[in-house]
Amino acid sequence: MQRSGLPDINAMPDYDEVLQQHQTAESLIGHIQGKPLEFEPGTKFVREEHSAYNLLALIIEKKTGLTFKEAVRQLVFEPFGLAHSGIDDDAARAAEMAKGYAPEGTYGLKPGKTIHWSAKTGNASAFTTASDQRLWVQELFHGGKLSATARDAILDTSMRVGYGWMRGKSERFGGTAYYMNGRAPGFASFVLYLPESDTTVVVLSNIYSSATTKMGYDIAAIALGLPHEEFTVGTIGADSLKSSVGDFQFGADFYQANARVNLRVEGGELFLVWPSGDRSALIPMKSDQFLDRSYWEEVRIERGAKGQPIALVYDRFRGELVHETRQ
Repeated sequence: MQRSGLPDINAMPDYDEVLQQHQTAESLIGHIQGKPLEFEPGTKFVREEHSAYNLLALIIEKKTGLTFKEAVRQLVFEPFGLAHSGIDDDAARAAEMAKGYAPEGTYGLKPGKTIHWSAKTGNASAFTTASDQRLWVQELFHGGKLSATARDAILDTSMRVGYGWMRGKSERFGGTAYYMNGRAPGFASFVLYLPESDTTVVVLSNIYSSATTKMGYDIAAIALGLPHEEFTVGTIGADSLKSSVGDFQFGADFYQANARVNLRVEGGELFLVWPSGDRSALIPMKSDQFLDRSYWEEVRIERGAKGQPIALVYDRFRGELVHETRQ
């Protein structure tokens, strides 16, 4: 399901409008129907899937004669004892449901974007608790409700990307790791399973930030007595801020191909502005070293002999300075 080749509904120009209206699995597939495949199904993994899981939800509805919400309740949640999990189809939500938030600047919060969760049917419409997620992982790896063939297909490690999992050998934990993370407006999640130690870590957050992944790995390390790096926030002076701004050009292999990003100062804080106009606040860690608060990736500024910025390193990618600005 991570190698479908289907065009991605999340990349459609009207996707924000899709999120603001009630949807069904069928209406979501209607948005990509008739569009050409991006590649031959099963031949490669390019990005996170969305449309493939919308399609899977529609297939489940056609096969069962039930709505996706009811099918998952009858076939998964009830048999597995997941009493606090469900599918949000825009019906009245429980009073105890978490309220989502989004980062605002380096340290602040604001209410998360309001959407119709039916617009994510099959790929982000489920809600759960950490306890229920743990039960699901235990059933998946050790329970008897899945056939051996189904379990083998899900847990196969011959490819990094599988049915809802990333999987592979982890040097940090000395064995196989199954993991998945994700974000949706106002929320983020991470789940990790280490079969050699039978360790499950679930991190659920009501803040739209990928910090959950780093937290999950560090929690696993702490539980297993392994080293982990302490999180320490630094400071950045006004002069350093002013000397950090500019436009930086990344290559075709970047997360957003050939993106030109802008570093700018607003209200005494440093922001990375993407081509879409989205802004990521940068949390200062050390001199010229930051964390992207939204995606929780390391960001570094490389400087020339006179102290001027010459490149921006984002995760493992390097963007060259193309235009220095003054503020």
